[in-house]
Amino acid sequence: QVQLVESGGGLVQAGGSLRLSCAASGRTISSYNMGWFRQAPGKEREFVATISWPGSNTNYEDSVKGRFTISRDNSKNMVYLQMNSLNAEDTAVYYCAATQWALPRTPGKRDFGSWGQGTQVTVSS
Repeated sequence: QVQLVESGGGLVQAGGSLRLSCAASGRTISSYNMGWFRQAPGKEREFVATISWPGSNTNYEDSVKGRFTISRDNSKNMVYLQMNSLNAEDTAVYYCAATQWALPRTPGKRDFGSWGQGTQVTVSS
């Protein structure tokens, strides 16, 4: 099973940017579909973005489209989430996830088998 470690979270002002990184180990992620989820206090963990194993297909939750960009570097076993124009509603713990299964249009937690420990993103208004 692949191990995932997120980094890059922090405190940022509204309108600012952050780049999250997800470092994978244990197995190469070149055959894994990867995703980012987030969980705000008192809310369910929700889908943010996914990227197919070759990097050719991406999918975004509606509220982050045009602001967030998911990318990957299979040679480095890394996945990234560039977040621009952040607002208070983006405040959450962000999780990296991996799966070798095909993903539905709107993936959920159950579609992924490997998770990182999360990184906190706080946007001040």
